[in-house]
Amino acid sequence: MEFTAQQIAALVNGKVEGDASAKVSKLAKIEEATAGSLTFLSHPKYVPYLKTTGASVIIITDGITDEKGTSTLIKVKDSRQAFTILMEAYHKQQFAKSGVEKDANVSSKATLAGNVYIGSFTFVGEDTTIDGATYIYPGVYIGENCKIGKNCIIYPGVKIYRDSVIGDNCTFHSGVVIGSDGFGFVPNDENNYRKMPQVGNVVIENNVEIGSNTTIDRATMGSTVIHKGVKLDNLIQIGHNVEIGENTVIAAQSGVAGSTKIGRDCMIGGQVGIVGHLTIGDRVKIAAQSGIGSDVESDSTIQGSPALDHMDYKKAYVIFRHLPEMSKKIKELESKIESLTISK
Repeated sequence: MEFTAQQIAALVNGKVEGDASAKVSKLAKIEEATAGSLTFLSHPKYVPYLKTTGASVIIITDGITDEKGTSTLIKVKDSRQAFTILMEAYHKQQFAKSGVEKDANVSSKATLAGNVYIGSFTFVGEDTTIDGATYIYPGVYIGENCKIGKNCIIYPGVKIYRDSVIGDNCTFHSGVVIGSDGFGFVPNDENNYRKMPQVGNVVIENNVEIGSNTTIDRATMGSTVIHKGVKLDNLIQIGHNVEIGENTVIAAQSGVAGSTKIGRDCMIGGQVGIVGHLTIGDRVKIAAQSGIGSDVESDSTIQGSPALDHMDYKKAYVIFRHLPEMSKKIKELESKIESLTISK
């Protein structure tokens, strides 16, 4: 589809400078854009491309520069945010289908809104409800008694086990598994482990996005809860009965063990390991590759990993904390020794 600069400006509340009738039909990076492309400029680093880009229309942050090229400009308060709005609109156009494809297996006891799309080879179990404008790609499994809200996108290969509850505007990328059994085993008299049945579920609130091959275990009892606005990267493991607060983000290859509670607005780096039954406060920042073995207070910024034996690590950490002070004293002593040597 083609859009004019004027139509785009109306959508993002921008002001056109140049040819308001200039047409675009594709999106591109400013350094790679060709005729018919729409791009954006939000950082001074890319200002030189204004004179070399082939883009027909550029969304630009007002005041970033006075330079101009041959492209039509749309000036906005925040070009990155404006371009995101357009990307969302473009993305939605790709999901214009509705209805159930013939090779899908949808239970007669499931309830689907009229404008839901179900792709081929997808399975939907009994007593599951799927709300309006949700788009489910081919090859998805959705078990019994699940609830899925509106405006969700579920990509191929996602598995959603029984009793899961999914809110509105959620996106699950390929390979996501929701509601598999938590890691619950009890030692017995025969010197092995007996599996504890996992009879809870997973509850995911609105506006959650989950990256490829991330898994979220069902609760032993009760619910594993992912609150609204949470963003999970690829390859993350969330254990049973974990609770993650609103708008918390977690980067790839991190793991959260069972029954840990993470607060809201936290930022957790990649390859972070968090042991079970902890409480992580609100607005906590955890650096990549950190290992968290105790509760963390709100508004903390922490880093480090207990790769040693835990008692050795605690002893070493006492010394480590004083290293800056010790280094300063050593330098002072070296200076004194040097001055004594010279005086002799």
